[in-house]
Amino acid sequence: MLIIWPLNLSIFPLNWSSTTLCILFIPSALWLIPNRSMSIWKKIMMTLHKEFKTLLGPNTSGSTFIFICLFSLILYNNFLGLFPYVFTSTSHLAMTLTMALPFWVSFMIYGWINNTTHMLAHLVPQGTPPLLMPFMVCIETISNVIRPGTLAVRLAANMIAGHLLLTLLGNTGSAIPPSFISILLITQILLLILESAVAIIQSYVFAVLTSLYSSEVT
Repeated sequence: MLIIWPLNLSIFPLNWSSTTLCILFIPSALWLIPNRSMSIWKKIMMTLHKEFKTLLGPNTSGSTFIFICLFSLILYNNFLGLFPYVFTSTSHLAMTLTMALPFWVSFMIYGWINNTTHMLAHLVPQGTPPLLMPFMVCIETISNVIRPGTLAVRLAANMIAGHLLLTLLGNTGSAIPPSFISILLITQILLLILESAVAIIQSYVFAVLTSLYSSEVT
């Protein structure tokens, strides 16, 4: 006799499921007739490919597509977090540090194994006086170590700041006079437009900085 136990959905972190919803749209996009929105997205991808190719140099060997996918993932999650009752995964360090740390570790391993001399020379900028070289090595080492943290904190802080401001303004709606409701709505609409711009800018900044860190180890 087959016994089917009821599935307890409370044990699953369903708030993180929105992060992987984009996977459901990828296969269907390959079979659909290209429309205007897909053409615009392809133009954006080609523009990003040219820019990343300029940043990485001639020996890219397909590396630009990694950063384009990273940009697309962050942009999707940033925009998805603007909808009501949707968990903003990019506003948490668990998500942003998971993206930044593996890239930084892989860049460091590749650089120190294949370009050890270049990595050592990068610790001392050109024109540094001999007396200041030990201090510059310490400063450059610290700045190199904190790179994944700054990438993760920058993205998470920028995303959570706008959402927190929108939430605080929305909670004051019941406490203000009815004559100020229209001003509150206009302010929130303007902040939502600003958050849309921040979602695009932060995903672009994260991908560009990651590509710059990659170009320094080659």
